[in-house]
Amino acid sequence: QVQLVESGGGLVQPGGSLRLSCAASGFTLGNYDVGWFRQAPGKEREGVSCMRGGDGSTYYGDSVKGRFTISRGGAENTVYLQMNGLKPEDTAVYYCAARIRNLFRPVCSTGQYNYWGQGTQVTVSS
Repeated sequence: QVQLVESGGGLVQPGGSLRLSCAASGFTLGNYDVGWFRQAPGKEREGVSCMRGGDGSTYYGDSVKGRFTISRGGAENTVYLQMNGLKPEDTAVYYCAARIRNLFRPVCSTGQYNYWGQGTQVTVSS
């Protein structure tokens, strides 16, 4: 079975950094597109950063470009999201997600993913 478990969230001051981890099991990362999504209270879930399994190409939402980096560790089958220069508006529950790799669909659209973790809270506040 496909299982995703997020960790690494917490409280951080504006300008600080966090690294989120998503431990994946039940599949090989190279065969799946993976992504990080977030949802703040009263807002729709949005794509933050995603990676295609086939060629490793990445997508970043406009609001996080230059601040966030997605990566994967093959041996440990883990997906990471390094978040730098955090802002209060980054506060949300962050989810990792996966789908069978698909070159013909948008890589970071919420509706395209069918496997989801339970989420980890990120709060940016002084």
